[in-house]
Amino acid sequence: MERRFKNQPPKLLDQVRVVIRRKHYSIRTEKTYVEWVRRFILFNQKRHPKNMGKNEITKFLNHLAVDRKVAASTQNQALSAIVFLYREVLEQEFGWLENLEYAKTPERLPVVFSVDEVRSVLTSIDGVYWIVTNILYGSGLRIMECLRLRVLDIDFEYRQIMVRDGKGQKDRSVMLSEILIEPLQKQIYKVELVHKTDLMEGYGAVYLPYALEKKYPNANKELKWQYLFPASRRSVDPRTGFIRRHHIGQSPVQRVVKTAVRSAKIHKNATSHTFRHSFATHLLEAGYDIRTVQELLGHKDVSTTMIYTHVMKKGGQGVQSPADMLNGSKT
Repeated sequence: MERRFKNQPPKLLDQVRVVIRRKHYSIRTEKTYVEWVRRFILFNQKRHPKNMGKNEITKFLNHLAVDRKVAASTQNQALSAIVFLYREVLEQEFGWLENLEYAKTPERLPVVFSVDEVRSVLTSIDGVYWIVTNILYGSGLRIMECLRLRVLDIDFEYRQIMVRDGKGQKDRSVMLSEILIEPLQKQIYKVELVHKTDLMEGYGAVYLPYALEKKYPNANKELKWQYLFPASRRSVDPRTGFIRRHHIGQSPVQRVVKTAVRSAKIHKNATSHTFRHSFATHLLEAGYDIRTVQELLGHKDVSTTMIYTHVMKKGGQGVQSPADMLNGSKT
């Protein structure tokens, strides 16, 4: 009985995890894909995907769009997970989904702070979160790009930050604000102290992507590879079971920003991502070329960057309101 159990093939979700890790996808992608595959199977009465095809896939995706009314990005995420399952794990093709109902993408403009609002919000933030939010605004990083920064990603001499393996698995460099030079130097000193304590207590090995870990087998204990914003305590790596010090999570940053926006009495639906939107908008308002802003943001297509031209000062496409004309306003 024991022998038969050992010879059983791994469960499907475990197979998905193995392939994802072999391809070095992030832990967040792993969790997302596994959850969508699980939901797909449950929707189809726990039938094995190898016994299903494009009809079942279409029904599931249409259910998300029509019945659940999910956002287009959510439906695309589910589709990506299912495509990965069939192509990479089961090694099957399911053909074109002719009758797929696509979720509608809402045409919403980004929420943007004015310069004064940025100043008011940042005044209400201190400590490490002040540094994080200043990087979000001063360099235009996405929140996870910021939190995943390592010590070696900060180049004080060239006043730049290197964003490695950003969205689309691309590297890019962005400017480093002068006001962050001294705070970041102090932050790195704090990282060094924490790292020394971890090493003394038998830890200190940080997570590195598989390729780097193979290329530099001892790098995970070097200071330069430590996270710039380490968590307050060590935790278990869910993939390896090793106890390591990860970076701080995005939830505490979001809470701090939400509290600061409320304290500044700003009545906008703002999040930490609003700093990135503001970064792009303020650069365009200052006259910088849209292609330059595109490169700094890491956008694949300039059309994505173009949305910020719609929220620049003088809203409504820059047209003066007739009410202001009536009253002789010059603004």
